[in-house]
Amino acid sequence: MNRLHDAKLYSFASDNYSGVHPKILAALSIANEGHQPAYGADVYTTALQQKIKQLLGNQAQAYPVFNGTGANIIALQSLMPRWGAVICAESAHVNCDEGNAPEYIGGMKLLAIPTDDGKLTPKLVAKQAWGYGFEHRAQPTVVYISQTTELGTCYTPDEIRALADYCHQRQMKLYLDGARLANALVSQNTDLYSMIAATGVDMFNLGGTKNGLLQGECIIAMHSEVQMSMPYLRKINAQLGSKMRYLSAQFMAWFEDDLWLELAQHSNAMASRLATAVADIPAISITQKTEANAVFAIVPKKICAYLREQFHFYDWNEQTQEVRWMTSFDTTTEQIDNFVTAIRQAAASL
Repeated sequence: MNRLHDAKLYSFASDNYSGVHPKILAALSIANEGHQPAYGADVYTTALQQKIKQLLGNQAQAYPVFNGTGANIIALQSLMPRWGAVICAESAHVNCDEGNAPEYIGGMKLLAIPTDDGKLTPKLVAKQAWGYGFEHRAQPTVVYISQTTELGTCYTPDEIRALADYCHQRQMKLYLDGARLANALVSQNTDLYSMIAATGVDMFNLGGTKNGLLQGECIIAMHSEVQMSMPYLRKINAQLGSKMRYLSAQFMAWFEDDLWLELAQHSNAMASRLATAVADIPAISITQKTEANAVFAIVPKKICAYLREQFHFYDWNEQTQEVRWMTSFDTTTEQIDNFVTAIRQAAASL
């Protein structure tokens, strides 16, 4: 096949735009040799299960799936009764970026709470955690958090523990959408066990697509109470891969020599470099802490128009002229510096 795109092009729109790390492609090639049993009975998925238990404890169970929306729907369904509701931040991915899939496919009600930084606290959750026993209100049964948040901020382990304690005291479950969890781990200088198992998270999604994988997310249920329905829900939601070895082999290569953390560390560093470089430009105002691989900023429309002649990025809030710049595992310092140069040129022409 002939290449149909310019391989030299890069953008700051999303870490989904990036390619696949060479070690992941190599792992796929190795896993591709010969035959292996289907539907997760292969040796790579068995090895992945062992790795997850090594990282999180013997009760942890992994369920590889194709994408993040599917992972969120299956996990949330497993954690709640048919009449349950999910409490989430108003900016949460499950509320803003998954269409009406949670409601239509998942059959769940979302109870969204406005936040300034994308993070929930027990005090904020309390605004929606009411009405228990009142049959006219959907019963709040799960709290959904994103790590990192959609605003690029990170929960500390203590903040997650406080939420888990609040949930469990009220017979609710805590679910963590970890589409960029690796970025949060290196940002908070902690490990997976300390962030998840030690804090009381009931279930989470370990996202790989935004951090070097070709395709694949992994739902991880932390204890037997929340595992019973998972195999069936994965099947009926069309997320059970017949050739699951290709999903699992990617994660195994990702974990090897802590590649996943190395890639996340790099993308975080590139975002920090960008945020630091534009901080002194009067026309630009950084709106959120740059804790992972996202930079949020108020940028005048004239500067954006100039930049978009060369670069692709998204508006976050058109009314306030807030934009989002994302970095990836393959973003280079040269790309950051070229982008900053263009920003300064545009700002100087105002």
